[in-house]
Amino acid sequence: MATKQTQLEHIATDILESNICQSLAETAHNLVMGAGNVDADIVFIGEAPGKNEDEQGLPFVGAAGRFLDEMLASATMSREDVYITNIVKYRPPNNRDPLPEEKAAFWPYLLKQLQIIDPKVIITLGRHSMEYFLPGMKISDIHGEPKRVQFGDHKVVIIPLFHPAAALYNGSLRQTLIDDFIRVPKIIEQLS
Repeated sequence: MATKQTQLEHIATDILESNICQSLAETAHNLVMGAGNVDADIVFIGEAPGKNEDEQGLPFVGAAGRFLDEMLASATMSREDVYITNIVKYRPPNNRDPLPEEKAAFWPYLLKQLQIIDPKVIITLGRHSMEYFLPGMKISDIHGEPKRVQFGDHKVVIIPLFHPAAALYNGSLRQTLIDDFIRVPKIIEQLS
């Protein structure tokens, strides 16, 4: 049977061969699939790659990524412990928000990634990734609160968090995000 890494590589090949979001692909340098531990209990899902991510082909490597690394460290975790990806796998021009049709085009591929990795917990970073798992919810109302949802043939815990980039622009969110983040290991412990 193919390894998880091989299966994830097949998804990338499928996206390229199927010309998913061709207009985005034409303006991007790289397809940014994800990075980290393919056997992780925790998967982080952001919105879309930014400039640094597009150039390096890796998720969360810019300023928001450095803040994410800080938060992982504060919760005694590192990137080697988790898997990080985005809904949209190409950088939108000028870092604009991903469009609904772009998110919809990549959604099936994100689902395949999650089925392969099979995490216990999905942490959504920002409202764009949260709204797919928790439709109709407002991140300002439910950030940091674990929600158990049916996912495929089993239940998974979703923890919606503000996007690290939001905390870089809004200092008051920074502490909120850190506080929510520090509770994550305790939530996971309670699940085990």
